[in-house]
Amino acid sequence: MSKEKFHKLVSPAVPIAVENIDTDQIIPARFLKATTREGFGDNLFRDWRYDGNNNPIAEFPLNNDAYTGKILVAGKNFGCGSSREHAAWAIYDYGFRVVVSSFFADIFKNNALNNAVLPVVVSDQFLNELLETIQRDPKTEVTVDLENQFISFNGKKEGFQINAYKKTCLMNGYDDIDYLLSLNKEIKEYDLTH
Repeated sequence: MSKEKFHKLVSPAVPIAVENIDTDQIIPARFLKATTREGFGDNLFRDWRYDGNNNPIAEFPLNNDAYTGKILVAGKNFGCGSSREHAAWAIYDYGFRVVVSSFFADIFKNNALNNAVLPVVVSDQFLNELLETIQRDPKTEVTVDLENQFISFNGKKEGFQINAYKKTCLMNGYDDIDYLLSLNKEIKEYDLTH
């Protein structure tokens, strides 16, 4: 299933300044019964967003109206733990298109890229400055430029790496099947000549 094309995103961001956020914290196991990708955003960070009586926890950033946008900025080692793809589904379904951290678990990173969520790896220093800036001024706009592979805010800028294939897929709104179909002409030509 292809998603929208991603080239450049300018948006405020939501800070969750916690390290070692695992996939069970992102989407608790008890919500993994659905077979489609829709509806997972309602339970993103469920146990951090709501207390035992299902009341919103006011100090959690997703419950704070001051924080908005399509960029989630999290502490180091985001997406560790189990390999559940539902974590990426929940982030996408909630409305985030980018997650920024100084380190991602490999499986989560791949699941995010396969589900039209761009994981942006930055230095610890850049991450800390970004988190502090957003917490001080929630209206801070963050620019994520996939084509030129940089992230910036308030005059600070840092480059990031991405697999060239995944970059092509995100920029064109392709999943793996769409990508193969986009090469149909080249495949036919190759087939005719070999």
